[in-house]
Formats: sequence, C-alpha cells, structure tokens
Amino acid sequence: MTLSLAQALAEFEPDLPLTVAFSGGADSSALLLACCRKWPGQVDAVHIHHGLQKAADQFEQHAKDVCQQLGVALKVCRVDGRHHAGQSPEDAARVARYDAFARVAQQRRKAGSRMVVALAHHAQDQVETLLLALSRGAGLPGLSAMGSSFEKDGLVYYRPFLQVSQAEIRQWLDEQGLAFVEDPSNADQRFTRNRIRARVMPALEACFPGYLQTFSRSARHAAQAQALLDDLAAQDLLVLGVPPKLKALKALSPLRQSNVLRHWLKTCHRVLPSAAQMDELLRQIQACNTRGHQVDIRVGQGYCRRLGTVLDWYNS
Repeated sequence: MTLSLAQALAEFEPDLPLTVAFSGGADSSALLLACCRKWPGQVDAVHIHHGLQKAADQFEQHAKDVCQQLGVALKVCRVDGRHHAGQSPEDAARVARYDAFARVAQQRRKAGSRMVVALAHHAQDQVETLLLALSRGAGLPGLSAMGSSFEKDGLVYYRPFLQVSQAEIRQWLDEQGLAFVEDPSNADQRFTRNRIRARVMPALEACFPGYLQTFSRSARHAAQAQALLDDLAAQDLLVLGVPPKLKALKALSPLRQSNVLRHWLKTCHRVLPSAAQMDELLRQIQACNTRGHQVDIRVGQGYCRRLGTVLDWYNS
C-alpha cells in the first residue's frame, strides 16, 4: 500500500531547521504546508526561478505570496536552466537546481547555520524514474530509482512523500484550501517524462492497479542489492589498496573486478564508466600479464592507466 500523507509525515523526522524546495506546485505546496504545521517556526523555503518560460515570474510571485501567508522565510534563486548540446532539458534544470541549493547552503554555513532540504517527489515520480532507467538499460543504481534520502555537495536531502500517491497529495491539499500553480510545461509531451506520465502511466494503472506499490518495491529491492554490492566493493578495495594493485585485482572474478573498479572510480574520482568502457578496461587488465603490458583507456574526463604494479586514474 502507498502511505497517506499524514502517515508519511509522521515517519519523517529530519534534523531541524528544515528547508523545503518550493516550486509553488501542488506537491511542494502540500509538503511546505504540512511541514510548517508539524514544525512551526522551524521551516523555510527555497524557490528556483529557472528562467525558461514566461510563467516563471508568476511562479515566483505565487511562491512569495504563499510563504507570506504561511509566515515562512523564502529565498529565491535565479538560475540559467538552459541545456547544452548532449544534455536533456530535464537534466540541465536538475543540475541548475542542485547547484543553487549548494550555493544557498554555502552561504548559510558562512553564517554559522546548516541546511537540510526536503523534496516533494511522490510515488508516481518514483515509478517514472524507474521506467526511464529501464528504457536506458540501466544497472542496479538506476533501477534503484530515487532514495528516500541522499547526500550531495555536503547537503542532506529527504523525500518524505516517496510512498505517497499524487492523488492523495492533491486530495489533502484541496481539503486545506491552499492555492497552487500548474506548470504548463508538464503537459509538453516533447519531454520523455511527460510522455510517460500521459501515455504509459494510465496504461499501467489499467493493467496493474497496484503498480505504484509493486514497482516501487522493485526499486527498493534493487537499492538493497546495490547496497550489498557496495559493501562487498568496499571490502575488496581494502585488500586491493588505493590505487588498486593489479595482481590482487586479477585474482578476483571478472564480476568482482567490475564491481570494485566502479566503486573505486566513483568514490575516489567521481567517475562513472560506461558499460563499454568497463568491458574494455577489464579486457586490458586480463591481458596485462607482463611488465610490458599497458592499461590505457579513457574513462570520464580522464584515463585509467597502469603505473608499475597498480592501476590509477588520471585527469586529462
């Protein structure tokens, strides 16, 4: 079963004070109102102005009006949400948002305060994220979809509504009588997520009425499996050393080699190799039988190369 909004909020116990990412839409409006009622005087809001559509100024004014009505301090961040070549509009906007939150947090740290952020993603958002990952042939990290909490740029983020349906959120908000805005871009089916929302989700609801629960449960299973792989990789890396020793690395099975190398590149260098890059890296490692054999492959913005008895990564 999905949770009611009240159940989700009862289970949500973040460090305070709490900052709500407030777009002015229904989901973030419900989150802001519910949090204000649970922790009066300990909640503020950040509104991101992406500058991508004419209605953005109206969204900002609405956010200001609602926060004034609720007695909540509001910080407005104006960002350049335009995407670049090879980047989707959704990804560009998401990166811009997280960069803005990081800047606000840095300003607050200088003033001697910390920042914890609540995001209003709900159960439908979780399933959409899982379907996008499936469409891209993602591995366990992608199939894990969104976590209920995560850290990024030194900030802790929470998603308390991840097991709450959008219908439940809308019904609760209607009962409270708080106004919200509708983003017209959400109906633009040029965006993949919007096509999934408009075409795929109704079909899933018709064929599998319990899909919100079962698909989300699959994402949690994937996240648990990935957590176990991360634990194994951390243990293997303790044995291999940093940077990893080639002889010890070659003693592992190919699957464990791949697992520990991904973990090493991600945790030590913030690099995520593609499947093709990992396959080639494993091939070169397997062929590395004498001192003369080299490992040299581009991964991310740098290169994995053999340096004597170890494998290392160098920024280009």
